[in-house]
Amino acid sequence: MAEHNQTGINGEKLAEEWLKARGYNIRASNWRYRHWEVDLIADKGDTLHFIEVKTRRSTQYGNPEESITKQKFKNLKDAAEQYQFLNPGWKWIQFDVLAILHKPTEIEYWFNQDVYL
Repeated sequence: MAEHNQTGINGEKLAEEWLKARGYNIRASNWRYRHWEVDLIADKGDTLHFIEVKTRRSTQYGNPEESITKQKFKNLKDAAEQYQFLNPGWKWIQFDVLAILHKPTEIEYWFNQDVYL
C-alpha cells in the first residue's frame, strides 16, 4: 500500500476518535454511493454532519484543507443528498472539514453553517 494511502487511512481513524471524544455519533465511515464517497457521516444533537477528512504529513504542498476542490465539494453534496434520501428525517445538515497535519499532529475542524431542510 502506498504511504499516502496509509496516511489517509490513519487520518480518518484519528478523525473518528477525535469526533467521538467530542460527543459525535459516527453513523458511517467511507460511505459510498456510485462513485461518490463521504469520509465520515456523524450526528450530534439534531444535526447530521457530512465530514471530509484531509490528512497531510507536512505543508510542503499546502495545508490539508486546501486540497478540497469545487468538484470534490459537489461530489460530497451529491452523496449527502443520496444518503438523506436513504436515511430521511434530519432537520439540519452540515458539511464539515476536518484537517489533520502530522509532525506534530494538529487537528482543525471547520464547519459550514447549518442547512435547514
